[in-house]
Amino acid sequence: MEMNKDSRRTSWNVDRFKRVVRYWYVRFLRLQGTPQAIARGLACGVFSGCFPFFGFQILIGIALAIILRGNKIAAAAGTWISNPFTYLPIFAFNYKIGSLLLGENQLSEISINSNSDLITLGATTIGTLSIGSFVVGLITAIVTYFVSLRLICSWRKSRAETQRRREQFKKIPTTKI
Repeated sequence: MEMNKDSRRTSWNVDRFKRVVRYWYVRFLRLQGTPQAIARGLACGVFSGCFPFFGFQILIGIALAIILRGNKIAAAAGTWISNPFTYLPIFAFNYKIGSLLLGENQLSEISINSNSDLITLGATTIGTLSIGSFVVGLITAIVTYFVSLRLICSWRKSRAETQRRREQFKKIPTTKI
């Protein structure tokens, strides 16, 4: 059975994508630093990823990681929670939380009679989204810190145990028969 050019190209692209994802996954697992610093960096990235500042989320995450002495690579990776597939659900949820906290539901009562009404509506919407993003980001960052800290510690413990067993196995004398 012969494959046509398009199916080979698609297969090659999928394989290449898998290799790239695997590479970055392994690189992330091998980050240098204490588990606390990596978890802080990841939490900073997740926090900044909850805000609708497209293009600036990584910069904000890295700046927060520098201030809080977190891992900068983990911070950049943490911002990936908001991507083209998750923008809409995250920001809709953040807006809903902001409107619940502020006790307002201005989108159901839209009546725009002038440019100043439009500007007021825009400012209110941005404020509501920002409040919701801050609260959701803070809660998500706290949860991310503790969950990632636990996972990193257990993964490193498992890795150290595997290394210890390999070293013991190397020390077993071999006998020639």
